[in-house]
Amino acid sequence: MFAVSNIDLLSVGIAVAICSILGFIVFFRDPRSATNRLFLIFSLVNAGWSIFNYISYQTDIVAFRLLFIRLVLFFGVLHAFSFFFFIYTFPKKKFALSSKVKNFLIPSIAAVAILTLSPFVFSGIQQASTGDVSQPIPAPGIVLFVLSVAFLIICGMLILFSKFRHAGAEDKVQLRYLVWGSVLMFGLIIGFTLVLPIFFENTRFVPLSAIFTLPFFLLTGYAIVRYNLLHIKVVSAEVLMLVVVIVSFLEIVLSTSISEMIFRVVIFCALLTLGILLIRSVRKEVEQRERLQELTQELAETNRKLEEFDRQKSEFVSMAGHQLRAPLTVIKGYTSLLIEGTIKGTTPAAREVLEKVAFSTEQLVKLVASLLDLSRIESGKIKYEMTEGDLAKVASEVIDKFKQNAEKKGVAIVFENKVGAVPFAFDRDKVREAVVNYMDNAVKYSETGNIVVGLERIGTGAGAKMRLSIKDTGIGIKPADVQMLFAKFSRTEEAKKHDPNGMGIGLFFVKRVIGDHGGSVGAESEGIGKGSTFWFELPVNLKG
Repeated sequence: MFAVSNIDLLSVGIAVAICSILGFIVFFRDPRSATNRLFLIFSLVNAGWSIFNYISYQTDIVAFRLLFIRLVLFFGVLHAFSFFFFIYTFPKKKFALSSKVKNFLIPSIAAVAILTLSPFVFSGIQQASTGDVSQPIPAPGIVLFVLSVAFLIICGMLILFSKFRHAGAEDKVQLRYLVWGSVLMFGLIIGFTLVLPIFFENTRFVPLSAIFTLPFFLLTGYAIVRYNLLHIKVVSAEVLMLVVVIVSFLEIVLSTSISEMIFRVVIFCALLTLGILLIRSVRKEVEQRERLQELTQELAETNRKLEEFDRQKSEFVSMAGHQLRAPLTVIKGYTSLLIEGTIKGTTPAAREVLEKVAFSTEQLVKLVASLLDLSRIESGKIKYEMTEGDLAKVASEVIDKFKQNAEKKGVAIVFENKVGAVPFAFDRDKVREAVVNYMDNAVKYSETGNIVVGLERIGTGAGAKMRLSIKDTGIGIKPADVQMLFAKFSRTEEAKKHDPNGMGIGLFFVKRVIGDHGGSVGAESEGIGKGSTFWFELPVNLKG
């Protein structure tokens, strides 16, 4: 039978629980990591070694005591090997074993571990009462056991010191915790289980070796997870689990009967299982959030690169547009001279060809102008010179520019100025381009009828606006398509059929320019074939 010492059992139980829980906490942070797996294995081996080390002196039955002592040696070999293997692998994500480790070290350690269960290491045990440290009878194999354990621990420490010496600044911070944890663990074990018994004949602390391993697991566990302690939710779940398990174990220690102890052991196991499942669930949720955050960062980086590509594209378009504008102007000018007869010798047949060249050149000029407008908008390089101007005068100038082409098609342009001359501040060049875009569409899509340009004042006082509208008798617009007109590269199907060469940039440019002036734009139409009206409003700042 076991003689239970509540204080010793509580101390060992808490130490084993903490080390085991830390092993699972580290493991669940990244189950695929070789380092995290080995840390869990080491914690479980440590638990087995600690438990058998404790119960080996809690029975007065010689056969049981000898079995438990041999199990202590068995787990002692595994303890030293799992420590060595953990240090050997840390902090890698994957196992990387040399041929010497796989072909020689692992088989040799396995043989020594099995040997500890035989009489070749301990042939027997001297009689000892319950609670006293056993006095085993050593056999020749004890030398092999001691050499193997010492070899593994010394090699592990040498590897750890070597990694620390050659590590970078960030890794050195992490390895420092392992160095201190290892030194404290083995220092305590040697001091309390070897020095005290040999030189002071004090064996009181030998069965409590589990407590001496706590520094290593606490410091190493922290070293592994310290860079990830960003989620209070996970930390709270882990701390809550640790507290509940310790309290539950304390209830087992304080049990007053066997039935009560069994019941509390069942509760303890259930709480431990539920706690592990809870941590796994919380960690999974946090990992999903971390992944979402990583994807968000990746998306932000991709957007940044796309913005950079877009900027480079805009610069290229701007450069190409300016390079094309000069030769097109020359072609357009000389073609006009030949068509008008300024340069003599042009035959009617040649003039007909030149008119087609002039038309194509004009289309190309408009295309270049649209590309330059788009480039300016996207690069944010539109600069405004707000000076006092007369919108009626601007409208008249644009009408004069398009009147001849409209008359050739049989379309009359009428200007209905309801305000006269009203000077206010705006960028005349940019607003003129906006009016040109409206007028160009009106002439382009109207085959007969009239184009009415209206100018009126909306509202009074500080909120007064000047409204310019251009009403045509052209192809019209479907009500559902009105909302899409001012978007970049947006054109209706009817507009594409009538003029396949358009790019859908003109209205986008108008919206940007008028919007930068603090105004608004819009379009209205009763439907296909019923014409359309495009308008914009600019705020008026009257003087005097």
